[in-house]
Amino acid sequence: MSTLCPPPSPAVAKTEIALSGESPLLAATFAYWDNILGPRVRHIWAPKTEQVLLSDGEITFLANHTLNGEILRNAESGAIDVKFFVLSEKGVIIVSLIFDGNWNGDRSTYGLSIILPQTELSFYLPLHRVCVDRLTHIIRKGRIWMHKERQENVQKIVLEGTERMEDQGQSIIPMLTGEVIPVMELLSSMKSHSVPEEIDIADTVLNDDDIGDSCHEGFLLNAISSHLQTCGCSVVVGSSAEKVNKIVRTLCLFLTPAERKCSRLCEAESSFKYESGLFVQGLLKDSTGSFVLPFRQVMYAPYPTTHIDVDVNTVKQMPPCHEHIYNQRRYMRSELAAFWRATSEEDVAQDTFIYTDESFTPDLNIFQDVLHRDTLVKAFLDQVFHLKPGLSLRSTFLAQFLLVLHRKALTLIKYIEDDTYSRRTVSAQLLGWPSK
Repeated sequence: MSTLCPPPSPAVAKTEIALSGESPLLAATFAYWDNILGPRVRHIWAPKTEQVLLSDGEITFLANHTLNGEILRNAESGAIDVKFFVLSEKGVIIVSLIFDGNWNGDRSTYGLSIILPQTELSFYLPLHRVCVDRLTHIIRKGRIWMHKERQENVQKIVLEGTERMEDQGQSIIPMLTGEVIPVMELLSSMKSHSVPEEIDIADTVLNDDDIGDSCHEGFLLNAISSHLQTCGCSVVVGSSAEKVNKIVRTLCLFLTPAERKCSRLCEAESSFKYESGLFVQGLLKDSTGSFVLPFRQVMYAPYPTTHIDVDVNTVKQMPPCHEHIYNQRRYMRSELAAFWRATSEEDVAQDTFIYTDESFTPDLNIFQDVLHRDTLVKAFLDQVFHLKPGLSLRSTFLAQFLLVLHRKALTLIKYIEDDTYSRRTVSAQLLGWPSK
């Protein structure tokens, strides 16, 4: 055990987070494996509430549970293991990301976890990928921070010799706090404003008597077409919450029930922030009538996004999925490289990594016009508004359209697979190679 490690303490540091709405999260914890004392919790983050649902001792016990048995962990360097625990006897679920790190000269096993009531299982499962992606990137930054702290500590010992190290290792906590709070705010907003699994077509644009009642025909056509082209991911902005939410519900009709539960309506009284990983989300403009999407969060979205402005009826979209993933990975490496070179916390503030790598200059104007016109959606809109509104006819017609669209997509994928296999076989025969 290194002498740089802080001494054991019966009390665990805790940060209470004030959230505007109800929080489905009981706590988040940062724990590590001590070679002498076993699992130890370094810090606890919990929503600030009048009623204490879990005591600090219970949170510590649950956090220790995630690291038990990890002493024999055999994983590749840099691996992050995602563990999902359902503890019925405690009535909680724990999502824990286990990883190795170097902190103050000791290489050990760490766990970053979130704890929720078991009653929130159905609420959390659609958001599992979003939370894991966010926590994974927190760990990437945390590893760099811990390694930098180790170098700084060693340098202080060499230069000063008498430097006291009791407080070393604490500086990672403010960095983690700044990353954990947005995750807690996201879950809180999804609890109060997530799109329901079942959507009544009466609450959407498709229930209007005429396509021009709520929006222009070309605008709705571009919005739905681009929404489908960007893998069902769209952000709808505007000054009216009612108008924004109506378009959000309309786009969610083209999603699966699980994807709808991973979408969010806008709130009339306060403006939510853009969250990467959601399928459809509504956002309100500020008092000046403007709204700026954060470049970093947009780049970290798993799929390209469609930008829809209901005030001026404009539709923009990001490049195709393969280009987006390529740019995303280069931007991620650029951000982590800048984080490694940073010398202070001010240098690593979020949304500041715009140009950090000479070999990669991202296009800040990442949204472009919709170039590919969709005849299938146009034919659907022309036909659906000929049906009498207020009945179930339009819902049935929409379900039929989605079924046809799904089958056409499967046929196209099958054609590409067969064509690729055929070309590969012919090339192998010409070169005298095995066909497989």
